[in-house]
Amino acid sequence: MALTAITNAQVFDGEKTVGVRTVVIDGTRIARVGGEVPRDCEVVDGSGATLLPGLIDAHVHSAPGSLALALRFGVTTELEMQGMNTRENRGSIADDDTLADVRSSGFAITPPGGHPSELMPEGFRPKWDLPPVMPLMPFSTTPEEAAAYVPQLLARGSDFIKFMIDDGTVEGHPGLPSLDRATLNAGVAEARKYGALTVAHALTVEATRMAAEAGVDGVTHVFMDQPHTAEIIDLIRDAGMFVIPCITLNASMMGVTGSELADDPRVAARLDDSWDRTLRSSYDRYPQGSLEDVCATVRALDAAGVDVLAGTDVSMPETFFGGLAHGASLHHELQYLVAAGLTPSRALRAATATTARRFRLSDRGRVAEGLRADLLLVDGDPTGDIGDTLNTRAVWRRGTRLAA
Repeated sequence: MALTAITNAQVFDGEKTVGVRTVVIDGTRIARVGGEVPRDCEVVDGSGATLLPGLIDAHVHSAPGSLALALRFGVTTELEMQGMNTRENRGSIADDDTLADVRSSGFAITPPGGHPSELMPEGFRPKWDLPPVMPLMPFSTTPEEAAAYVPQLLARGSDFIKFMIDDGTVEGHPGLPSLDRATLNAGVAEARKYGALTVAHALTVEATRMAAEAGVDGVTHVFMDQPHTAEIIDLIRDAGMFVIPCITLNASMMGVTGSELADDPRVAARLDDSWDRTLRSSYDRYPQGSLEDVCATVRALDAAGVDVLAGTDVSMPETFFGGLAHGASLHHELQYLVAAGLTPSRALRAATATTARRFRLSDRGRVAEGLRADLLLVDGDPTGDIGDTLNTRAVWRRGTRLAA
């Protein structure tokens, strides 16, 4: 494969803007950052543009076509927080440069009848074929069951272990079966024995507290049932947890649609009718929530030094999962993070280097020599105007440029 040199672009390396204007791709890897343009290579002129690492959405649920859709928006990796793309099912994805790469928890540990079963309309069945191997469905009601499922999940190809801590308060289903403290603690302790990363679904302060006290590595939502206090922010910080706020999801839960995003021609051109309808809808399950409180919580977490990661909780093209679309909504999340008070550079880190570090993806998330050539070239300067991330000029996945 011939060398490719991207020249004359501002380079944001995942942490900061660096004082180089040339990045050289050799095959699937970044061969050089800075220096002269090699002879006999393809040159991509990046004048007026910014080169970023490929973006990472830290909270998705895959659907047919969703990995291809994500890649069209420069999202080169998706982290599946419940779904089918465990190692035993994703062999073909690794080498398919028309799709975003993916890592998966498989199914999360939850009691029978627990979250997310309440989200599905009665009788709903996904309209696609099931994978060759169904991921393990670890329904647990006792500490012993939770602990026993952890090694099974890891053996079946889960990349991290997820726990559902949700009593249905914010989904309009109060009293939903939920993991108790003893069961959560046992599962997390077992995962720690294997060195496995742990995450928890937590939409309330109490669920977040349980996760922190159990030693979970990160929560896949920011709580939305009440404003933050200094005490809960300190607890999260002192536990060393990361937080994936999914502000886009919280907004949708409060009835806010993605119609403004769908109206953006940079987005509309990449969505089919089903995703357009989905983006223009909303979950609308917690209209009493306050988006201002959510944003204030995210601002406080960032100010306290908590690692904030960019994720969306996007799933299927169904209106009852509305307000979200793969790829597009990660750009929306970046806009929400900046509106909440993060600088554009900190928001970009949340979708690149910080997420790669916290999820142990040492081969991506930065523009650095030897790493995967997962790259996004955008017109403008998103370190000044975060909206420029949608100005896609080119996307590379493992050094292969996505066809226009």
